[in-house]
Amino acid sequence: MIVCGDDGLAHRLAVELRGVYRETVTLVVPPAGTAGTPEHTQLTPAGRASALFGRMSRVVAGPASGDRDPVADRLLETPGLDDDVLMRAGVDQASALALVHQDDEVNIRAALAARRLNPRLRLVIRLYNRKLGQHLEELLDQAAAVSAPDLDRDEVDASTTVLSDADTAAPSLAATAVAGTSKVVQADGLLLRAVERPPARGSGRAADPGLCTLALLSCTTGDPAGADGSDSGDTGPRLLPDEATVRAATGRGTVVLEAVTYGGPDLSPSRLAGRGAPLAQLFSRRLRWSLLGILASVLGLTVASSLTTGESARHAAYLTILDIFAIGDPAVGQPTSRQVIQMLSGLTGLLLLPVLVAAVLEGLGTFRTAATLRRPPRGLSGHVVLLGLGKIGSRVLSRLRELDIPVVCVEADPDARGIALARRLRVPIVIGDVTTEGVLEAAKIERARALLALTSADITNLEAALYARTVKPDLRVAMRLFDDAFASAVFRTLRAAHPQAVTRSRSVSTLAAPAFAAAMMGRQILGAMPVERQVLLFAAVDVAGHPLLEGRTLGEVFREGAWRILALDLAAPGERRADLSAPRSPYGDDRRAELVWNLPQSYVLGPDDRVVIAGTRQGLADLLGRRRPGVPATP
Repeated sequence: MIVCGDDGLAHRLAVELRGVYRETVTLVVPPAGTAGTPEHTQLTPAGRASALFGRMSRVVAGPASGDRDPVADRLLETPGLDDDVLMRAGVDQASALALVHQDDEVNIRAALAARRLNPRLRLVIRLYNRKLGQHLEELLDQAAAVSAPDLDRDEVDASTTVLSDADTAAPSLAATAVAGTSKVVQADGLLLRAVERPPARGSGRAADPGLCTLALLSCTTGDPAGADGSDSGDTGPRLLPDEATVRAATGRGTVVLEAVTYGGPDLSPSRLAGRGAPLAQLFSRRLRWSLLGILASVLGLTVASSLTTGESARHAAYLTILDIFAIGDPAVGQPTSRQVIQMLSGLTGLLLLPVLVAAVLEGLGTFRTAATLRRPPRGLSGHVVLLGLGKIGSRVLSRLRELDIPVVCVEADPDARGIALARRLRVPIVIGDVTTEGVLEAAKIERARALLALTSADITNLEAALYARTVKPDLRVAMRLFDDAFASAVFRTLRAAHPQAVTRSRSVSTLAAPAFAAAMMGRQILGAMPVERQVLLFAAVDVAGHPLLEGRTLGEVFREGAWRILALDLAAPGERRADLSAPRSPYGDDRRAELVWNLPQSYVLGPDDRVVIAGTRQGLADLLGRRRPGVPATP
């Protein structure tokens, strides 16, 4: 497999392919110090601060394990990506190619060239433009069909998959906020996670299997002197055991499959109504001081007029107001003091005019914003505070609301792209700089269950996380950080300072890499989950024409230690989404799956069914009847 990129995603993807799927990887990157170097690695003030924090944390916590491991079997450094470079990388013999440059045009050019050089190649492309990506998928798939008309789709997966960082990282970030883990598998919008459970107390009792028991942990898992996965034979980890084996293993921990759901208080839309704004928030502090100055001037002129003319205070105030609005009679033939006061009143009126105009405009703007943006309601608790409504934040917000998780958003820019989405989803929003005192308090951070800091500035995310921890030390925190080394340093430091709280600091490339790796394995593969030193793969398989599936019951299909059917897709074949793991597109393709879990073992699989299967690498390879491209063989 070939990975071409110019930032951290390319390296993370190569590590994922080699470490999880045991693939042979060729990494094509620009030479160090060229224009392909990501902007966030340059010595900006934030970058210098991040580097300093990272160096300090590495001195305190020591280097992370595995930093010296090579990221690829073969490294090719080249400033460009043309036909010659692709051939040198072995594109004509490769099974899959990932193009993850930051520049969409570079990826598109390379994809067109690669499809021409090898029509049988599976392509995974990183694009920020989602609508363009949908059209590009269709174009490249058609090109493969025209270039290789004899291509057998059952034998070779030459599909094209277009992904974006935001779409692929959003499920992991949402899962971190809800469940405290970013290791999830997505199947048509449903987030699945593997959970380790200790042995059930009491004789004859087995642990709750959740949706399915994926594995029995090794006997030394709970022993501090033992190493996970170091046991072998009957005492080692057992993947995909049958029910009898699980019931008999009462003294061993299990790994079960769970759906990521929200378990907090139910907040109806009426409780999130919170419209309107206090009168003090209609006008800015500067405008309020200006109005106060005008009122003080009017009062001073009224007192001066009353003292110099001998009029009552009420009459003097009336004359002053007439003079301010230029509707009083000229003070011709009157004492000099009266004429001076009238001139000063006219000057005050001139100063009052722009203040009144500014007050009207500011008041209307604030009232309109307050009428459309919801404020956090009183008594809100157990919610997620989401900082930043940019590209990543908007995707995460949508994912959290799909899971019915209450969210309060904090955004400094009232015109950010996610503001309209938050209004449509009826989500409370706090407009303000998160580093300003009182902003996080307005989002009820002291009663929140989690904080997602997803702004585009590493230092802002770090500052918000540190301040939130001072307010609530046990708060679950997940930060978006651009630099992998900086993210690791922040994680180790915060974990040492707050050992009882869940802390996750991840770069978007780290969160997006598993989805890109699964796409490179083929559209059948939904993802992978590590179990001690082994790996379970999840795949979507069509039953039609499959001799090991069609016409058999679920009990007959199950193979202990090899594969297990987890769910059944009841959607009609013509209405199914081709890729269950890909995020749903907002551009006209609203096809969904109808997944059913916990099926009876007597159910007979028909030709129109599609199933979700968990299996080992070798097990799925045997089930699908080929080594490539669906799943790799065990090395």
